[in-house]
Amino acid sequence: MTIQKRGVISLNKAAHNLVDNAETVELLYDPDRKVMALRATDDSSPHAYAVRSGSKRGPGQAIVSATAFTAHYGIDTTTTRRWKPFVEDGMLCVDLTTEGTVITGNRTKTQPPLQPTEATESAEDIDAVAVQEEPASDDITGAF
Repeated sequence: MTIQKRGVISLNKAAHNLVDNAETVELLYDPDRKVMALRATDDSSPHAYAVRSGSKRGPGQAIVSATAFTAHYGIDTTTTRRWKPFVEDGMLCVDLTTEGTVITGNRTKTQPPLQPTEATESAEDIDAVAVQEEPASDDITGAF
């Protein structure tokens, strides 16, 4: 189970199976133990959260938008973290007293600035392309 920076909870297929592939869940929090839980429920629950697919390619990751929930209980969402969940009383739980694994993606990596020689070479290549001459012949047969 992963809690992303903006408070979105994502479950891999195995974790989603642990709550019977529920389409709707309740989010619960025990402040004394600092344990967060998801419990399968139906749409009639006043605290129901929809579980949506995180993949357009079929079943896989499941997503629960829990920004208000994490903010209300002060659950840290400054970094994306992953925990191995456990099942307790039919609920999928994570112990937030453990640090969890910090997850970083390619989007957070910064590119080093171009070196002056790289920038010069790139500009020269652009100029070379811009001044290419037109073909000597008007025959365009075979161009495609």
